[in-house]
Amino acid sequence: MNSPDPEGSEAVRVLVVDDQELVREGIASLLGIQPGIHVIGTAADGAGAVDAALSLTPDVILMDVRMPGMDGVTAVAAVHGRAPACKVVMLTTFDDEEYVVRALRAGAVGYLLKSLPAAELADAVRLAHRGVAQLDPAVARRLAAGPPPRPRAEAEPAGSPTAREIEILRLVAAGATNREIAAQLYLSEGTVKNHISRILTRLGLRGRAQAALYARDHGLL
Repeated sequence: MNSPDPEGSEAVRVLVVDDQELVREGIASLLGIQPGIHVIGTAADGAGAVDAALSLTPDVILMDVRMPGMDGVTAVAAVHGRAPACKVVMLTTFDDEEYVVRALRAGAVGYLLKSLPAAELADAVRLAHRGVAQLDPAVARRLAAGPPPRPRAEAEPAGSPTAREIEILRLVAAGATNREIAAQLYLSEGTVKNHISRILTRLGLRGRAQAALYARDHGLL
């Protein structure tokens, strides 16, 4: 399942987790022929995913949500606690808002749907390895249409986002890329990247997925 990286850098080591063997092996096979991707193993449930995360030390795990025994959300929390360097991206057919929120709060860095083409999934894996979280556009829309925000009386992280940062948070929550945000706000991509970095640091968030949840929970959408 090895595939050379055209840029000469080390391939991203990926673990595929899904309870359906045909789906699991299909994803692994399709990813394995993508440049810069090395599928190092598969697992059939959450417990197997945690064991494999500790023994194989993948860079990225593609994790299904609904599985027998330990489900994907529980497994994300376990991996995040025991192998924090490993990035977990949910890959599922379910875009239910409850699953999305629970997975992101557990530590998943992204939430994608299985309808994604193989080349785009490979891009998502590479981006996750670099710390760039992603939400499927349908998932981002579902988050934006979620329940009313919690009361602001709850404890807030130190510091509040500026007006410009709120604009950027809204666009991040809508699933916009840095390039799209830059074009809409007439900024350079570097400026947008710096803004997002400051937002994450100021609010104590782990990535774009967490930023999307923050925007939803605080009524910014």
